[in-house]
Amino acid sequence: MTAPTPPALDCHYSTPNGPNAAPQPVDTAAVGEPKGAARKGVRTACGANPHGDDGRRPIAWLLIVAPRGAVPTATSKCACGWNRSAVGKPRVLALVDDHTAHRDACPLRNQEGRAAA
Repeated sequence: MTAPTPPALDCHYSTPNGPNAAPQPVDTAAVGEPKGAARKGVRTACGANPHGDDGRRPIAWLLIVAPRGAVPTATSKCACGWNRSAVGKPRVLALVDDHTAHRDACPLRNQEGRAAA
């Protein structure tokens, strides 16, 4: 019993009989600076800061973690040194209120120049 011959592949392109090397450049030795745009750098269309800068910076953070079926936790931090945390739903809700109150009373937010802006 002989093995069946594999079906013929429908190839429309001829293949070379042997390995062909890619053509090599005939330039001089690569010594010195590269020529072209890489030497001068790449220009960008966006400029230095594509999003702009309106001067606002975050100074207070409120992180609440409440996985389904688990005890919620929260952390309130501010750049002025305010750092509070709470565990359990009633305490987390109270911390949210404290964070809001601190945001209104924070010395970093209530500077003299801020009222004019």
